[in-house]
Amino acid sequence: MNFISGKTEDSISLPKLRDTLIRLEDTIIFALIERAQFSVNDNIYKPGMYKYDGFEGTFLEYFLSEVEKVHAKVRRYQSPDEYPFTGTLPDPIIPPLDYPQILKPNNININKKIMKFYLENIVPSLCVPGDDQNYGSAATKDVECLQALSQRIHYGKFVAEAKFLDPKLQPKYIEHIKNRDVKELENLLTDKRVEEALLKRLRRKALIYGQDISEHGGLNLDNMQTTEQLKINVDVVVELYEKWVIPLTKEVEIEYLLIRLDE
Repeated sequence: MNFISGKTEDSISLPKLRDTLIRLEDTIIFALIERAQFSVNDNIYKPGMYKYDGFEGTFLEYFLSEVEKVHAKVRRYQSPDEYPFTGTLPDPIIPPLDYPQILKPNNININKKIMKFYLENIVPSLCVPGDDQNYGSAATKDVECLQALSQRIHYGKFVAEAKFLDPKLQPKYIEHIKNRDVKELENLLTDKRVEEALLKRLRRKALIYGQDISEHGGLNLDNMQTTEQLKINVDVVVELYEKWVIPLTKEVEIEYLLIRLDE
């Protein structure tokens, strides 16, 4: 989302946030499709498998930290919707931008949880078992997946802020925040119809994007290719959102709301 141009209130309007989240669905699906073309390649996830400049972590962690160092220099992580996986990063080499203060200042970052579920649940389900030795290519696609998932999940802060500012619901939010009532906050934030529509939309997108589309004719969703012919397992995409993206987004929303009234 462009936080520099436009009015601050427009940046956190629910329709505009919804448009951004729908575009991120595309980004995530295409990133998963790219990762799925390589094997699991367990070696890139084993600590100490390789040595680089005294770094003791995994090849993926090393590669991700190096990528984020470069991105930090061009001020990626000064944007309010970007969250690094790496702890200490260099300062930007170009002047900072003047971002509007949309969110309550906070240190909420759940990238460790995102990394954990991605490696333990998504990669094994998404990729064929084995080692094709395409370590650099696989790690590059891992980074793209992780960064897209992180941005999508941390957008929960903006969604929570937009919902908190709803004058009809704000008194209830304030009451539950003061009472530290996590369950009631979750109930206020949850719209099952929206979640069901999201999962249906994801399934259709994954079915379409996962096909090899020829230059002849259009798509017939009633006669789709089988799962084995698709470039991605559609169920993995739906499960990713149902089991991880939606619950972790709510976790971010609730954590943010619980500090929303702090001085």
